[in-house]
Amino acid sequence: MLQLFKNNSPFTVIALFIFALLVKSQVLLHPVVPTMTGGHFLYNYIVRAMFLIFRNGGFAYSIVAIIILFMQSLYLKNIATRHKLFQRYTYIPAFVYLLLTSIYPPFNTFSETLLVNWFLLGAVDTMFGFTQTTQPRKLIFNASFLLSMAALFQFTMLAYFFLLLVGMVMFRSFNLGEWSVALMGYTTPVYFTACILFLFDKIGLYSAWPHVGFNFTSNVTSIFYLIVTLTGLLILLASGVYAMQQNVAMSNIYIRRDWIAISFYLIISVFVAILTDSEIKTAWLIAMPALSIIISHALLLEKNQRFSNFIFYFSLVFLIFCLLANK
Repeated sequence: MLQLFKNNSPFTVIALFIFALLVKSQVLLHPVVPTMTGGHFLYNYIVRAMFLIFRNGGFAYSIVAIIILFMQSLYLKNIATRHKLFQRYTYIPAFVYLLLTSIYPPFNTFSETLLVNWFLLGAVDTMFGFTQTTQPRKLIFNASFLLSMAALFQFTMLAYFFLLLVGMVMFRSFNLGEWSVALMGYTTPVYFTACILFLFDKIGLYSAWPHVGFNFTSNVTSIFYLIVTLTGLLILLASGVYAMQQNVAMSNIYIRRDWIAISFYLIISVFVAILTDSEIKTAWLIAMPALSIIISHALLLEKNQRFSNFIFYFSLVFLIFCLLANK
């Protein structure tokens, strides 16, 4: 079964979609209508616009959320393929992302964090291109613009500015003009959003934008489930880091820098998730892309097939436990 997702075949996409529907069927059976969140004005406007179309049809929102997660999994695979993060073309990153986003039911509902992940993935994808482009300032502006848009949706996302700094230091030699472009790209969404809100006499919404909280155990009803989930994720992460050290050892310097950036992406995501307001139940979803791509190493360790197979079946058992625990 592992070999099915290792293949780079169009039929694997169909298998992934069927897998997504199966592991996320609980959300389809018990759909949830998204609610507006205080201080998150951009997301609230999107929810209002969707309400005009779907009304209280929770099933429609769930379908949209699952399709978004599926598309993000394919985008994650595409990033890994184009930037040659792995030694072979494979759908394993997409499989792991779909698996990890199924361990907690709220991850599969339409939410603000689901939209934010698009901006973060786009920014990381753009930063990986810093070293191989004839138009570095264009890419730098785009990456900083996307990270700023993520921050507009959720205040704690401002911490991803440090990820931009990591990308600028690792992928580019120091150039004052490029750093000025990065700052310009980061301030542009904030400036234009403020102008639009001012024109519509809504500038007061900015005062409610800063939101910091503590989001660790507040949304978990069972301590046993929390302990088992954290243990399972740590085992998968440790196996991914172990395999990554072996897989990346023979890679060139540019790919190694990409993996360092992904490691920072995960660290910053954990930091942001912890400091996010407890009202946001899906805060930890932002850590899933980076976590998925690191764990993928464990399933792609060619030198030790038994290890890869063990981690694969362990991840399935871990998923089944999470699905049954949240029934």
